[in-house]
Amino acid sequence: MIRDLCDGQLEGAEIGSTEIIFTPEKIKGGLHTADTKTAGSVCLLMQVSMPCVLFAASPSELRLKGGTNAEMAPQIDYTEMVFKPIVEKFGFKFNCDIKMRGYYPKGGGEVIVRMSPVKQLNPINLTDRGSVTKIYGRAFVAGVLPFKVAKDMAAAAVRCIRKEIRDLYVNIQPVQEPKDQAFGNGNGIIIIAETSTGCLFAGSSLGKRGVNADKVGIEAAEMLLANLRHGGAVDEYLQDQLIIFMALASGVSRVKTGPVTLHTQTAIHFAEQLSKAKFTVKKSEDGEDASKDAYIIECQGIGMTNPNL
Repeated sequence: MIRDLCDGQLEGAEIGSTEIIFTPEKIKGGLHTADTKTAGSVCLLMQVSMPCVLFAASPSELRLKGGTNAEMAPQIDYTEMVFKPIVEKFGFKFNCDIKMRGYYPKGGGEVIVRMSPVKQLNPINLTDRGSVTKIYGRAFVAGVLPFKVAKDMAAAAVRCIRKEIRDLYVNIQPVQEPKDQAFGNGNGIIIIAETSTGCLFAGSSLGKRGVNADKVGIEAAEMLLANLRHGGAVDEYLQDQLIIFMALASGVSRVKTGPVTLHTQTAIHFAEQLSKAKFTVKKSEDGEDASKDAYIIECQGIGMTNPNL
């Protein structure tokens, strides 16, 4: 996809290959289509293309096909409800239109992402977590799965959260995906916590054959609760997705996280190798964080400027 975005050359990009040679050219806007042909994640296609098209010469429309709610990748609901509002703090906007949802193993989902280029990205400061003010989410079934499965996932998740957070109303909507907006069969849940300072945290889970609905709901709830315990201002899945934007931004970005994931360490390693950005990761010395496993990731961004604007 990135080769096509910039009319570049790519060698060795086939199954079994252990190295690739990529020669990028000028990033161009306009319409780009990428189809995984499987349940491969549209969100991962979006993740890799977004930093590029921000520095294109004109607005872009990305037609991405594959899985929208797939394992080992963000669910499209996470991308829309958590990633989008936070990443837009870097000073750009994007629009994400879900045409069709697709699940493992069939895929068949389609999402259209529209965004305009920027001159430069602003740094971000996400260090003040605030207190949790709202918890909400959606539990979905698609295809042949009965609606009761959505209701059971939602109810189990609510029960699990109530054990730990008693003073907030937890609003998880059970949803039957319309037939014309979902390809194949699937079920899953995403639960989001919002704080007084606008931080967003999520827990999510996907149903698999033979796994009962309660278990799926509880898994998502426990993931959310774990992400609310560490005192960071982002959840464990957002931290690595912000690294490339921090590296490209103009100025110093600071993000408070829980334990730094291997994904994030890897993202930092390559961002530093490729961009000359400098990252530091330090244990948070904040009063109440001493007992918690909280860290500050700081980055001196390279102030990448768009040569086309």
